[in-house]
Amino acid sequence: MAILVAGIDSSTQSCKVVIRDSETGALVRSGSAKHPEGTEVDPEAWWDAFLQAVEAAGGLGDVAAASVGGQQHGLVALDSSGRVIRNALLWNDTRSAEAADQLIQEHGGTAEGKANWARMTGSVPVASFTATKLRWLAEAEPENAARVAAVALPHDWLTWKISGAARLEDLTTDRSDASGTSYYDTAAGQYRYELLAQALHISEEAAREIVLPRVLGPNESAGTGDPARGWGHLVLGPGAGDNAAAALGLGMSTGDVAISIGTSGVVSAVSPEPIQDPSGTVNGFADASGEFLPLAVTLNGSRILDGVCRMLGVDHDQLAELALAAEPGANGLTLIPYLEGERTPNLPFATGSFIGLSLASMNPQDVARSAVEGLLCLLADGLSAMTSLGVPVNSIQLIGGAARNAAVQQLAPAIFEREILVPEPDEYVANGAARQAAWVLSGAEAPPAWAASSTTRFSAEPTRFVRDRYAERQMLFAERP
Repeated sequence: MAILVAGIDSSTQSCKVVIRDSETGALVRSGSAKHPEGTEVDPEAWWDAFLQAVEAAGGLGDVAAASVGGQQHGLVALDSSGRVIRNALLWNDTRSAEAADQLIQEHGGTAEGKANWARMTGSVPVASFTATKLRWLAEAEPENAARVAAVALPHDWLTWKISGAARLEDLTTDRSDASGTSYYDTAAGQYRYELLAQALHISEEAAREIVLPRVLGPNESAGTGDPARGWGHLVLGPGAGDNAAAALGLGMSTGDVAISIGTSGVVSAVSPEPIQDPSGTVNGFADASGEFLPLAVTLNGSRILDGVCRMLGVDHDQLAELALAAEPGANGLTLIPYLEGERTPNLPFATGSFIGLSLASMNPQDVARSAVEGLLCLLADGLSAMTSLGVPVNSIQLIGGAARNAAVQQLAPAIFEREILVPEPDEYVANGAARQAAWVLSGAEAPPAWAASSTTRFSAEPTRFVRDRYAERQMLFAERP
């Protein structure tokens, strides 16, 4: 009889649960439930969605192990009784942009501060990161900051809830998620309490009184499920940040790159060595296998295409048809797609612009083409930043909701100037979490070798002039607030 494992993807938009065969990875059943919209959310909404998704997936009664892949960086502040102090601030909440700049300046000014943060933690703080949200909390809501007894990330909190634990000391996390907090040294593999203290305007001694989740190894158990719910048999994996879980679900290894176009855009690569980028473009995170996962992340992803669909009154298939009907370069029209601020480059208060609009380009085809090209140029900048740091690139896989768009698939190799692999659409974050659960259950040194998804290859003649013009026009935003 097959031994089953569950992978949980608690993302910005929803909770998805997949039940898979622990040995082969074959899908047995699945379920999902939506999360509320917004950039701050009561974590109980995640719990409710998890329970609904589990029920839709047929329950966990016959499941031997489970693991959670979750949205990164969000702040879940708990008091001494384990109660959530305020709604969680999500990764895409940019109210802490000024706090991020403060933390950088406090370490020697802009350039020196960025370099120091990259050395201390592997990444330069931006509004997404947990430490910046703690600084915002300390200054905007000091009464809430004073109550903080523990700081958890979304996947930490959900794993803790599934376990039924009541003690703050039972909170756990993993390297991949801890590495996105700005108070964890990714290369050394340890928390830096002086940085936590700096964020909260407290002493290091006081910071050490705050409970931070214990960082587990990639195949170390986080305990078992809540016996009161009948989950006492359920072995819990350490979980992972969503991008690290997706890398595990894709079976990525050194030289493999994934470009995910969901709510955000993410360029990730598996590296055997930690990466430190003093410019802050590439974040030096850890992965879920014991290696490292440098990331370049954009705030704007598939929503760029969503917005242009609304503007043109078309669906995504029609948008692709329009874009593919236009010539490369869209008759000189460029979309700089910083629609909700941007993280790469770090312009949290920027807005987007169409540049080069003329009578020739004032048509649906060129508008659609410029949107797809703008999205891909934004992501290509992240890929270039990776390669400039010596990150090896042997293959590129395109995943996420927008990867299903025919224009994205066909134009990506022209913009990236490389062959692109598009795997079959799947729940790669949840799959990676399930694979981790099977790994923990087996006690083996390496995760199970599940069969890889079939892929479609796309190639095209490079259109270097499109990226060059994008880069030139992008500079118009460099000085914007």
